[in-house]
Amino acid sequence: MSTLYLHNPVFLEHEVPEGHPERPDRIRAIDHALEDETFTFLTRELTKAGEDADILRAHPESHLAMVRRSSPSEGMARLDADTSMTPGTLLAALHAVGGATTATDEVMTGLVNNAFVAARPPGHHAERVQAMGFCFFNNAAIAARRAQAVHGAERVVIVDFDVHHGNGTQDIFWDDPSVLYCSTHEMPLYPGTGAKDETGTGGTIVNAPLGAGTDGDGFREAMNSRVLPALDDFSPDLVIISAGFDAHHRDPLANLQLVEDDYSWATGKLMDMADRHCENRVVSLLEGGYDLLGLSRSVATHITRLMSG
Repeated sequence: MSTLYLHNPVFLEHEVPEGHPERPDRIRAIDHALEDETFTFLTRELTKAGEDADILRAHPESHLAMVRRSSPSEGMARLDADTSMTPGTLLAALHAVGGATTATDEVMTGLVNNAFVAARPPGHHAERVQAMGFCFFNNAAIAARRAQAVHGAERVVIVDFDVHHGNGTQDIFWDDPSVLYCSTHEMPLYPGTGAKDETGTGGTIVNAPLGAGTDGDGFREAMNSRVLPALDDFSPDLVIISAGFDAHHRDPLANLQLVEDDYSWATGKLMDMADRHCENRVVSLLEGGYDLLGLSRSVATHITRLMSG
C-alpha cells in the first residue's frame, strides 16, 4: 500500500498572461520539492486525459461544449478577467480531470491508500455552468461523482482548505445530501460566497469562514469545531481534499497565516477520519497556492503526511 503522485508535463502547457499567479512555475516548484530523497518511494504515475462521461456527471453538455468552443488554436481567449485559455489549456484541463478520476479509481479499488494530484488548472471555482476563478472543470466534484457512479460510494465528503471558498463545489452539491462539502476560507475574499448560513438544501454544506490574519490556532479551531464533527457524523465512503495552499502566510492573494505544520496537522486529522470511516481512502487534488516557496514546502509536507499512513 502506498501514496500515489499523479503528475504530467502537460500541465505546463496551460499558459497564462504575464504576472498571473496561477502559472506553470507552480508545477515546476512542486516537482522540484519532490526530488528530495524523502520521496524516493513515492509511487508516481502520469495522468491521462479524462473522459467526457466523467465531466458530464458534474457539468451539463452545454458547459463542456462552451469550454471546447472557447479553446483557441493560437493566442489567448479570455473567459473572464481572471480566466483565460491558450492552445494548451484544454488538454491540461482534461488531464486534471483524468488525474482526479484515476486517483479515485486507484484509491477506491485499494491499489493505493491515498493519492495526490498535482494538476493545473485548478477546479473548485468551476460551477455547473460557469468557468471562473482560474477554473474550467470542477475536479473534486468529478472525482466524487466517479466514486459514486463507478465504485458504488454512497456518501462522499469534500474538505476544502483553500483560502478561497469553493463556490463551484458548493453550487454543484447544494441540493445533494449524498455529498458533504466542508470549507475553511478567508472571508471576505473572492468569490464572496461561503458564509456560515450557506448550508445547502439538506444541511450538507458546512462553511467555516476565517477573518483576515487568522493563524493556525484559529484554523485548527474551525476544523475541530465545525468540519471534523460534520465529517464524523456523515461517515463517508471516501474523503476528497481540495488542497489549496494559499492560506499560507507567504501567499500574495490572501491574508491568513498558516504554516506548513498546519497543513500536516489537517492532513493527519482527515486521514484519521478516513481510517475510521472508509478504510483510509483519501484523494487530494491541488487547488491554489501562489507563493512558490510556500506552495512547494506545503505540498511536500502534505504528501509526507499522506505517505505516513
